[in-house]
Formats: sequence, structure tokens, C-alpha cells
Amino acid sequence: MEIQLWRNILSPYELAVREITLKFNHMMREHREKDLYCPIEQVTGRVKSISSILEKMQRKQIPMERLEQEIEDIAGIRIICQFEEDIDVVASIIQKRTDMEIKSEKDYLTHMKESGYRSYHLIIYYTVETLDGPKRLQAEIQIRTLAMNFWATIEHSLQYKYKGNMPPHVAERLSKAADAIISLDHEMSSVRNEIMDAQNSSQMQTNLVANILSNIENLYKYSSKQEIMKIQEEFFRVYKTNDLQQLERFHRQLDIISEGYRAQAVTYDYIGD
Repeated sequence: MEIQLWRNILSPYELAVREITLKFNHMMREHREKDLYCPIEQVTGRVKSISSILEKMQRKQIPMERLEQEIEDIAGIRIICQFEEDIDVVASIIQKRTDMEIKSEKDYLTHMKESGYRSYHLIIYYTVETLDGPKRLQAEIQIRTLAMNFWATIEHSLQYKYKGNMPPHVAERLSKAADAIISLDHEMSSVRNEIMDAQNSSQMQTNLVANILSNIENLYKYSSKQEIMKIQEEFFRVYKTNDLQQLERFHRQLDIISEGYRAQAVTYDYIGD
């Protein structure tokens, strides 16, 4: 097939990967801005290489005219979670979306592959807008934990190296590593609440500091430099205490001060008119 024809085929899938990853990244940002725990830690995407497509077509004896119907993972999205419990949450979010239609699901968590591979896969239908009109295509979404992803990355590299004929001693060690990954995920789940509380507190502090600094910056329009320096010094004092409640109180007080300065400025402008 000519290179130009491959570009025509793959271009909509590249668009789908960009759009889908953007949507999940936006979801992550919304959670952070609202001080909410996000079940998604990281999102990546890729379009399958031509060589990988050709290899799969040859292995599964897929004719060219059936390429887009039978190869479901030309567009691939990988969603990484911190905890195994988050995988079901993310899958449920996807199932409820109106812009993604579920075609099929494969639960390799409950039914682990013989190699030790664990993940949750969804095949979705997704529509992109092209110059030729809307195109409905398929994409695969893999949902796994950080630990599962580490193991799967190593396993993929070994499978590539040995071309599917992995030596028994390597396969055995990989299987033992998979057991260790399961233990690690279970251990992390046992302290999940403590980890989430710590992360939520950290995110709240980040958002508070950003809002406070923005407020102080805006005060330059209404207040004297001397007054602003006093406010900054108080902020640094409160910040060094590492006390989230004190930081929240300072934020509320600063809001009141800022509102007062803005009201004075509006009154002054009104009288001047």
C-alpha cells in the first residue's frame, strides 16, 4: 500500500487519540481544581505503527479490506491508576460517557493471563470529525495500576526480544514478578485512605497558595506597596507553620481585605465621576 494511503487511514486515529487523552486530562484537572481525589493518575495514547499493524494482519490473516473492522487497537489509550480499586471507578466513568460507546470489555484482573498480565481493557467506538465528515472508529482503552504498568512494560519488551518464544526460566521469573506486583497492589490498597488523605491535603494546600498569591498580586491595583509587603510577610509566616487550617483562615481573611479594597476603589471612582 502507498504511504499516502496509510496516512489517510491513520490520520483519524491520531485525531481520536489526541481528543480522548485531552478529555481525560481535563477530567484530572477538574478534580484537582475542586480539591477532589482523581482515580486517574496518568493518561497516554498512541496510534499503532504500520509495522505492528502489518504483523497483526499477517498473524491473524486479516485481509486489507477488513483492517479497520478487525484490528480494534489501532488507536490505543492507556489510563494509569494508583490503586486497583480505582480501575472499576474509571471503567464506570467511561461506561457512562455519551461520547464513547462500549463495544466490548476484557477483565484481565479477575481472569489474569497465563503470563501474569493484569489489566482492564475496553474497546470503544468514538467519532471524530474529518474533512470528509464524521468517522466512527474503534479504540482500545487499557486501565491498570502503576505497578501493573511497570510489569506489562517489561513483559512487552521481553516478548519483543524473544519473538513470542520466551525461555522457560525467563517466563518463570516474570511470573514470580507478577505475583510480587499483586502483593504490592494489595499492600497499597491497605493504606489507600491514608495516602488519599495526604494527597488531598497537599492538593488543597497547592490550590490555596495559588489563590492567595493571585489575590496578593491583584492587590497591587488597589493598595500601597507597604500594605502589600505586610500581607506577604504574614502569608510567609502562616505558610511556614505548615498548618492547613491556618492557611485557610488567612485565605478567608485575605478575601475580605481584598473585597474591602475593591469596594473602596469602586466608591472612589464613583465619587470622582
